[in-house]
Amino acid sequence: MKGRKTMETKYPNIEVQLSVNDGNAFAILANVGKALRKANVDAAEINQFKTEAMSGDYDNLLQTCMKWVTVN
Repeated sequence: MKGRKTMETKYPNIEVQLSVNDGNAFAILANVGKALRKANVDAAEINQFKTEAMSGDYDNLLQTCMKWVTVN
């Protein structure tokens, strides 16, 4: 997503394409969680991602995804 603030991505080697989810928050959350699991990220870390992603509004979800993985 262009124009995002400069921040360190926790797992920059994990790439997730969000545009195919047509904006559905649950689909976005599921796809990032699936990518984290596929990359063998610890379950506790994945739960931390989900908790953080669901702790606010839709914008918080997107910002959290960009903080954790590389978003295309």
